[in-house]
Amino acid sequence: MDYIEREASLDPEEDEEEFDEEAGENADAANGKKKRAEDFDSSEEEDDEDDEEEALRVREGFIVDDEDEDDDEDGATVKVKRRKKRRRSHREEEEEDVLDEEDLDLVMENTGEGGRDNKSKFKRLKRGREEQRGRQESRGLNDIFSDDELDAPGDLDDDEREMYGGNNRRGDEFDDFIENDSSDDEDRRMGSGDERISRRRGAGRQVDPETLGLRAGAMNDMEDIFGLADYEDALVMADEAQEMEERTHDLQLKDVFEPSELQERLLTDEDNIIRNKDIPERFQLIRKPFENLEVSAEELHEEGTWIAHSLISKKRIDPDLEEPFIEAVRNVLRFLVVDNYEVPFISHQRKDYMIHAVKAPNRNFREGEPEYTLLSQRLIWEKDCWGILDLDLKFRAFLEKRNSFKKTYNALRNKMGIPQDPMVEERLKQSTMPDQIQDLTDYLHFQYHTQLKDLQASDSASRGHRRPGAGKTKFERIRLGRVYGLVRAFGITAEQFARNVEDSKKREFAEDPNRLPDVCADDYLDNDFPTSQNALLAAKQMLAEEIVTNPRMRNSLRVQWFTQAVIHVNVTEKGVKQIDEQHQYYEFKYLKEQGLPAIAGNPARYLKMLKAESDGLVELVFELQETNRLTRDLYEYITSENYSEIAEAWNRERKDVVDIALKKFAQIFTKSLRDELRTACEDEIANAINEAYGKRLDQAPYKSKHMEEGETPRVFAFSNGHGEFGRDAIVGVFTDEYGKAVYTLKVDDLRNDENRQKVSEAIRARNADVIGVSGFSVQTNRLYEDLIKLVEEHDLTLPDINNERQPIDVVFVNDEVARLYQHSDRAKTDHPDLAPLLRYCAALGRYMQSPMHEYAALGKDIVSIAFHPAQNLLSDERIMKSLESAMVDTVNLCGVNVNDAVRDPYKANLLPYVSGLGPRKKDQLIKSISATGGRLVTRDQLMGDFDKGLPQIFGPKVFENCASFLIISYDNPRDQEYLDSTRVHPEAYDLGRKMAADALDFDEEDVIHLTQTAGKGAVINKLINGNAYKLNELILEEYAEELERNFNQRKRATLETIRAELRESYEELRARYRLMSVDEIFTMLTGETKDTLDEGMVVAVKIRRVTDRYVSARLDCGIEGNVSAEEMPMEALNIKPSHYYHVGQTVQARIESLSRKTFYAELSLREEKIRQPRRAHLDALPHEWDDEREEKDKARLAITNQEQTRTARVIKHPLFKPFNSRQAEEFLAGRSRGDAVIRPSSNGPDHIAVTWKVGDGIYQHIDVLELDKANEFTVGKTLRVAGKYSYSDLDELIVNHVKNMARKIDELCNNGKFQAGSKEDVEKWLEKYCEANPKRSAYAFALDAKRPGYFLLLFKANLKSNLGCWHVKVVPNAYQLRDTSYPEVVTLCNGFKTMYMHLEARQKAGRSGGMR
Repeated sequence: MDYIEREASLDPEEDEEEFDEEAGENADAANGKKKRAEDFDSSEEEDDEDDEEEALRVREGFIVDDEDEDDDEDGATVKVKRRKKRRRSHREEEEEDVLDEEDLDLVMENTGEGGRDNKSKFKRLKRGREEQRGRQESRGLNDIFSDDELDAPGDLDDDEREMYGGNNRRGDEFDDFIENDSSDDEDRRMGSGDERISRRRGAGRQVDPETLGLRAGAMNDMEDIFGLADYEDALVMADEAQEMEERTHDLQLKDVFEPSELQERLLTDEDNIIRNKDIPERFQLIRKPFENLEVSAEELHEEGTWIAHSLISKKRIDPDLEEPFIEAVRNVLRFLVVDNYEVPFISHQRKDYMIHAVKAPNRNFREGEPEYTLLSQRLIWEKDCWGILDLDLKFRAFLEKRNSFKKTYNALRNKMGIPQDPMVEERLKQSTMPDQIQDLTDYLHFQYHTQLKDLQASDSASRGHRRPGAGKTKFERIRLGRVYGLVRAFGITAEQFARNVEDSKKREFAEDPNRLPDVCADDYLDNDFPTSQNALLAAKQMLAEEIVTNPRMRNSLRVQWFTQAVIHVNVTEKGVKQIDEQHQYYEFKYLKEQGLPAIAGNPARYLKMLKAESDGLVELVFELQETNRLTRDLYEYITSENYSEIAEAWNRERKDVVDIALKKFAQIFTKSLRDELRTACEDEIANAINEAYGKRLDQAPYKSKHMEEGETPRVFAFSNGHGEFGRDAIVGVFTDEYGKAVYTLKVDDLRNDENRQKVSEAIRARNADVIGVSGFSVQTNRLYEDLIKLVEEHDLTLPDINNERQPIDVVFVNDEVARLYQHSDRAKTDHPDLAPLLRYCAALGRYMQSPMHEYAALGKDIVSIAFHPAQNLLSDERIMKSLESAMVDTVNLCGVNVNDAVRDPYKANLLPYVSGLGPRKKDQLIKSISATGGRLVTRDQLMGDFDKGLPQIFGPKVFENCASFLIISYDNPRDQEYLDSTRVHPEAYDLGRKMAADALDFDEEDVIHLTQTAGKGAVINKLINGNAYKLNELILEEYAEELERNFNQRKRATLETIRAELRESYEELRARYRLMSVDEIFTMLTGETKDTLDEGMVVAVKIRRVTDRYVSARLDCGIEGNVSAEEMPMEALNIKPSHYYHVGQTVQARIESLSRKTFYAELSLREEKIRQPRRAHLDALPHEWDDEREEKDKARLAITNQEQTRTARVIKHPLFKPFNSRQAEEFLAGRSRGDAVIRPSSNGPDHIAVTWKVGDGIYQHIDVLELDKANEFTVGKTLRVAGKYSYSDLDELIVNHVKNMARKIDELCNNGKFQAGSKEDVEKWLEKYCEANPKRSAYAFALDAKRPGYFLLLFKANLKSNLGCWHVKVVPNAYQLRDTSYPEVVTLCNGFKTMYMHLEARQKAGRSGGMR
């Protein structure tokens, strides 16, 4: 493919000769020079006048420049430019060897030969142009099969004959150009390199010595003297090697992979920019929307104050500490914005700037003792730093909005000549929120709408765009017309009214005209407003709009709305029916007057309200708590104080203005308040998720009593899966201290002595430190108890620190990671030979060894784990952001051994969370280290070592961020630095060496001598080898004061860190491994929480055993329950419980008591208790619940239910249920597709309804007409569906109608063209598919959730076409598409394609007919 980059071209206007791009030859070469000469038309002859200029451009690298442009267009790499430079130098050297054009022209003119033929010069240029055009444009069928283009094999054009024959008297300077630009086909035709060299020697410089005035043989003598032939040989061989390398390296990733694959693998051009830029990766991503925004020093100071006040309002800061707190915030902000330090670096390496220290004098100090005590208090924690980072992004958005407004305002002043607006000038200085800038923007657009249109028109004209339309808005017509005089007649302006409201005092007074409003309006009539009523209404609307757009007025009312607003919940008719007392939305079904503090205290409930509103179940109404009082106050501030008929009339009109304005204010503030509350509640949920995830991550590896600190436990993990006897065996996996699953076992149960012996021997032989247990059901608790007994009976013990034998611990293990891992692709790669349950146990073992590593290995799947009950109300992106910050904190607390991470992909999962890094820079780090030996010896190597030939991996900024968190094991004291294995940053290494020297009481000469003999780390090596206790003698306060005094550096906390790390490098700072609580174990094994299963609730239970004294039952979650005789109904006791109940029967029971530790419940079957289940706790005050509305709705529903009960029928059939449609859907929710319920119909006594499950959440209700009924209560002898399907009984209807349709749905759902998900999901899939394959069409089927029993056939003919959607109806044994039936999926697909092609053909024919 080398020739693509070295082709030359002419202007597109030139008539170019045909060129066969396959053979690389001229199509008309066989016709000789005569035909070629005829191909040049008059335009070429005109261009011959510029031949000298063209030749000069060729010599000066014009063709090479074309290559540069082509390379840019094709996305070629930078490496190509170096190749071009080498080729240019080769040509220049060859041109020095061969006389250039001007020299040859001069020689030929002096010898009388005349000018050279210029046509041959342009011939090769046109061939190159044709090659390029041939690749860019596909030829037509006539051209492809044209015989005129084909030459006989081996035919050469005239230029080639001249080159090969060597009989040309005048050498052509383009011979070398032709050789360099040869295509692959030409290379094959011209032979090997040796052949080309020989040809080059014979044809490279065909210059007649006589023409140059030289004697015969002079050229050969010159070659012998200067060795030109050998030099040319080397050039040719080098060019061939270079060309071969180019052919294999010019392909780019985007030529091989789809764009979606490149995005997934982080290999796009944008990813490469992020990877190579010396800024932390996370900063590049989150600041991308503001990459062109520059923050000045003044704006940074303003931002610091703004953020500090935002945090002070949330944190309880002592008034005496407010100034230090603001200063600390500014310091953190400077580190984030100016220094580009990530949060972990700031928290660990700049913590001194977040601590406020005060020297408290010692009252009773003695000589030799310190005069003061240092009292320090940390003002900002790591969590606060993340908050500052988020607020920085919000301030950037505000700053960008403000800058945009300033730009518009300045343009109006400078270009449109508007005067300085006092309102804008004043409010702009006071604006600190985006809403306030929006107020000014709305004011500007309303007040200067005409000027803004003119400004836009002038800008469009300057860019060559057409001037926009000159239509005026209603308010422009009022402002420019006579009616605006009537606005002034109201006697008070919007600004005066706003000042009264702002001051909450009437300082500006309205003045009344001397005539009534209607009479006064007659003076201001015009064509737009011809009557007094029209004019008066227009004037009121204008004044109301001026009030609404007044920034001062908006700011005053916004404060009231955001502090005094309340929310009412209006339940819709749909919500009344669907939300019962057991529904999750019942807690706010009749909520009213809910204040903002209550919303803030229960953020999940507000998000549920919004979700219920989007589902059409409720409607949220926002209003001010005391709307009437506010309205009265506004009336007072706008009306006059005169007492007359005229004054009262004008005051009525002014009050109308207030009413109009208040409606608009309500719309504005309702939307703003709704969005602000959503954001605040989502932030609260996200913070709770972050905290919950942080607790899970903040766990050190499990440590038993006999283990030393820092040791990794050997874990034997057991599980019995679902615990079904005879189906699920007990399996175990032993994971060694290196995290490898090295042994597995499997037994049927632990009740067998032989199996117990086998398990105990395996545990003892592997010397396990701990036994982990987990599973999917309550039966796992039995396995846990059996293992405890096994340990006791077989004396499985280990020595503790006092050398006393202690039983091996048996603990429950959190399995949320293991459940995701067992079926994942990663598990199949790690353990291809293990069954899923064994992989599950392997994951349990690794979780006990390091929870942090297991969570990190999940990647994006981490969002599948529930950390908060309302987590599903947040987007995955918002959840991922919250989880990532928690992982970043923990990973940087623990550090990452970089060499281990390079060798082990499992440990490399932590690298993206290291400060300064991310997934892209992590890949760069691993590849760079792997390419240079696979191991780092020192941290400095991250910056490169040119003396040792080590490339730079990271720039200075990324190195600063990540260096102290990348651990390099201290193995070789001579070549390594101990501090590289600590939390000490390289910038503080000199401090560490100085502290070590002072602790050892070494003077400068001792340090120099020891360093020269044993390396720069010798002093620290001597300290850590038995002398670390001497660090306690150092007085670090004096060190810190000296550093701050001499170098203006705060290092008190840093010095403490150095001392701690010199004692023990990267000491474990995480909390101990946290054992699961009873409630957590209960939820893990049952899936139930206190909100879903608790005492007093009524649940369905399945009877397992019946006696006259008690009944044993089991809940759906697996909990065992017992019903005593006292809790049975009297009917059962009267006829014996064994006759009243039977095994396998499902009944409703109320939970009287529940033991979450033993998974046991006491139940009641008494009807009076079941009818009174425990009501859900309502987090609302009495006046906040609309009891009256609830009672009315209950009474109305009761009447409706009674009417349905009176018409209900009882049919003797196993599938009959006395359900309505909603109850039938709830009953079928947990069942399989095709399952059905026969139920009464509301269409009359001669109808039956059949509800069957089509898919998850999709149910079809079939109306069955009964014919030939014997009486009202019997089933008709003929059952007809949809007027054309008839059946003799219900069984036949179910089998031949419902089951057949279910089978057809199964067939289509199992077809490769079916896509699961909603219509929107499938549409997105089609869009992405066509973007990746722009020339291909695509179609897919999806279940139609709105029309049960139908499929959506979604299709897209190509990338530019619109999405199409047809409906496919499922009928018994067939599919119907546009009234055509197809028995199979294959015929349906083929029928669709045929139908679509015919439809397209008809549409094209119609369009062409219309054009004629």
